[in-house]
Formats: sequence, C-alpha cells, structure tokens
Amino acid sequence: MDLGGKVALVTGASRGIGRSIALELAKNGTSVILNYRKDDEGANETLELIKKLGGYGTLYKTDISDYSSCKNMIDDIIKKFGKIDILINNAGISKIGLFMDMSEEDFNEIMNINFKGVFNCCHNAVKYMIERKSGVMINISSIWGNVGASCEVLYSASKGAINSFTRALAKELAPSNIRVNAIAPGVIDTDMNKCFSNEEREEIQQEIPMMRFGEGEDIAKLAVFLCGEGSKYITGQIVTVDGGML
Repeated sequence: MDLGGKVALVTGASRGIGRSIALELAKNGTSVILNYRKDDEGANETLELIKKLGGYGTLYKTDISDYSSCKNMIDDIIKKFGKIDILINNAGISKIGLFMDMSEEDFNEIMNINFKGVFNCCHNAVKYMIERKSGVMINISSIWGNVGASCEVLYSASKGAINSFTRALAKELAPSNIRVNAIAPGVIDTDMNKCFSNEEREEIQQEIPMMRFGEGEDIAKLAVFLCGEGSKYITGQIVTVDGGML
C-alpha cells in the first residue's frame, strides 16, 4: 500500500504496537514522527530500524497527557512538514490489580495518558486536518474496552471511553473527509504483557481460539490499511483483532 508523501504522528512509538505501526507506515512511504515519553533507548532503536528500511523518521519526546505539550508538538510538526495526514494514538499504560486497591492517583494516571492523551492529540490536530479536508485518526483501544476485564477496571474504562469518543468524533468529522477508527487488540506479545509467567501465558493461550498471542505486526498491517484508500468508506469502527478470543 502506497502512503508516499503522507506525514504521520505515532504516539508511544518507542516499543510494542507503536513501534510496529511506525515501521509498517515507514515501509509504505510515510514520514513518521515518533512520539515517546521517557524511553530514549527504545525510541532511538525504532528510529534506527526505520532508517534501515530506507524510511524517514524523526523523534519527538513529550508527555501526551499534557495539553500544552501536545499543542507544541503538533504545531511544530505543521511548521516542519506543512501538514499532518495521519494520527495514531497508541500511547497507553495498564495497572493490574483489584479495583478496591486502586487509588485516585492510579485513576488519574491511566485516564490522563490513555484517554486524555487521545483527546489532547486529536483536539490539536483536527483543525489542521479540517483546513485540508483530509485526514485519518486511529485510536488504539483494547478488547477490554469492549467487554471489560476483571482486575483491569481502570484500564477497561479508559479504553471504553476511547471507543465512544471514536464513534462520536467519526460522525462529526465525516463531512470534512476525516476518518476516525479504533483498533481493539486482544493479547499481543509486547513488553506490556511480559508480566505473565510461562504458566499464565499457557492459560491465556488456552482461551484464544487461535492458540497464540498476537504480534505487533498484526495490528500494524490493519492500521496501515485503515490509513489508505482501500478503507476510504470505513469510519467510526472499533475493529477487534484478538484471534477469536471474544
């Protein structure tokens, strides 16, 4: 799929799904801005991988939970590239534990990064997309945003908020030729899921009809499809990629 000449911002691109999406976009000719919060080593590794592919990437370190920081980042992208064609809201965190043990600080951190970060980036990018009557936004949700997960109540709530936000914003922006979709991954073999023991991994895999964890590339290839002309009539959708788990 040719996305040559497009400019994309990928949040949380230093590792995991964000890195996979950034690499897939670069393979397809996109200039990729790699946003990250603190993992300098991981971000530079992603950038080097893009360069090895012959692609173009640049780093932008900022905390997407802060509105003014997001504004500065997107304004700088417009100054440098003149546009923003694609926004991939991928950055996110998870906290596993009983709801009764969660604190207000836990709630604030998860919602500020997982959901407010999406709002911050979309709100600052949308005016530039509307001016050009063109743009794609993809929000990385989760299967737990669809159905909820025990011991991940706050995470599930943040992803459920992303789903509703995606559907509503897609309706509002469709007349401006801006498409907004979300991808809801199942269990993907990333650093976020390294917390599971071998025994726990086996138990989880038994619950997945395809009997394996997904790979970052499974999400990345869908994201690239949703960015291209082949999906030009798809908007407001939450696309689940979970190996048949739900």
